[in-house]
Amino acid sequence: MRYYVLDRGDQLSVDLSEQFHKLAAQRGFRLDAESPEIVISIGGDGTMLHAFHTFIDHIPDIAFVGVHTGHLGFYADWQADELPQLIDLMSSASKSGSIRPRIVRYPLLELEIHRKSGNASYIALNEFTLKGVDGTVVAQVDINDQTFEMFRGDGICISTPSGSTAYNKSLGGAMVHPTIEALQIAEIASINNRVFRTMGSPLLLPKHHHTNIFSRKEQRLLLTIDHVNIQVDDLISVRCQVAKDKVSFARYRPFPFWNRVREAFLG
Repeated sequence: MRYYVLDRGDQLSVDLSEQFHKLAAQRGFRLDAESPEIVISIGGDGTMLHAFHTFIDHIPDIAFVGVHTGHLGFYADWQADELPQLIDLMSSASKSGSIRPRIVRYPLLELEIHRKSGNASYIALNEFTLKGVDGTVVAQVDINDQTFEMFRGDGICISTPSGSTAYNKSLGGAMVHPTIEALQIAEIASINNRVFRTMGSPLLLPKHHHTNIFSRKEQRLLLTIDHVNIQVDDLISVRCQVAKDKVSFARYRPFPFWNRVREAFLG
């Protein structure tokens, strides 16, 4: 089995990473930084986002496994003291094929950012946000190439189902099961009065729909794709839709989504 480990960098995560390498070597696993089959993320959800973007060009060929040493670890199936058990299951699956991991595939967000200085494409695991740097954002929101609303406020968040439990949740968005192929639009502190109106509630768009956000004044904006920040002053538009590719996670034991939600938010 070809594998790679990416850790958060704190002492516990580094120690676990070293432990994983030792146990993996004993079982004949091969460390491969170029084309791994399995990528182990040791840390928190931020570490998983970093791992995802590190291997963004190989997403169809990689499955991720999360080991939790952070504060929430929504993407993690395993605790720090369970590393030997994880290695045993991975080794059994690799040698005999009798305990194959269940591969779950979740939808991603595809972005096309159009600027006066050029265009760029991105993929997000959690969300894309657009915020104002100096003041109120003014943006036209289209759905399926039809004008939907003129937004005024702090910003807009477009999330995947996987990311619906992250920033989207704090904005009052719905938590969506990650197998549902959709994207969610949530407003960030929109202005609503007798002069300016927005929908004011989150919207879910199915995979065959898309939304375009057009900048409607000269404004400096902060675009965030997961943990990556891009400041722009020449934005024309952003097109958002469900990506063709999906992210894969290797489940070596059951951990249902709603159990994750309960443990993460209800304890």
